[in-house]
Amino acid sequence: MKVRDLKLPTLQVALDFTSLNDALGLLSKISDLDIGIVEVGTPLIKSEGVKAVTAVKSVVASTPVLADTKTVDVGGLEAEIMFRAGADFMTLLAEADDPVVEAALKVAGELGGDVVVDFISFRGDILGRISELLDLGVRAVNIHIGIDVQRARGVTAASIRDLVRKVASEFPQIVLSVSGGIKPTDIPPLLDAGAQILVVGGAITRAPDPREAAKECLRAIGRQI
Repeated sequence: MKVRDLKLPTLQVALDFTSLNDALGLLSKISDLDIGIVEVGTPLIKSEGVKAVTAVKSVVASTPVLADTKTVDVGGLEAEIMFRAGADFMTLLAEADDPVVEAALKVAGELGGDVVVDFISFRGDILGRISELLDLGVRAVNIHIGIDVQRARGVTAASIRDLVRKVASEFPQIVLSVSGGIKPTDIPPLLDAGAQILVVGGAITRAPDPREAAKECLRAIGRQI
């Protein structure tokens, strides 16, 4: 499956747990909702291993699963591991060298998956790098404000709406996802700026009522709940 084949715009729920049991417990409350992508977060993969990808996929079945590997080397190898474990999509960092991206894309094509390039911590020319990635065959990118930066600087994805708008305007052929401290109230302005995949983690996973929080996000995207 390719990211561009999703019904867009859509919600991606990030399972940034360290315990697989906690992740599956959360999933049991929301897996029947109209969620576009379920993300197996980097901490969960590092804590529980590739079995976390397989376990999550077994629960959500037809819903695409993204393995947030943040790959920077051996792109083909990590792609094969994740796609064979049940992932539909995986992430590479924008800083990764072109051969890493090419290797991951090749395996993704062979195994029916897709690659999302994550711009977390990227300090170069974002528009220039997206242009290079397009030439390599990338068709999905993620504009991402990391958790430590959110906490230290009080900056979230909602703060970079102008960047989102610029990327969406310059590259309409790219599927654009946005993540980093997004709350339901942030979704409409980000959609207006051109975001197509809204990645929400803590606003759902740490909410007193995760199911209602997920519904609120879906309503903000325009889903009838």
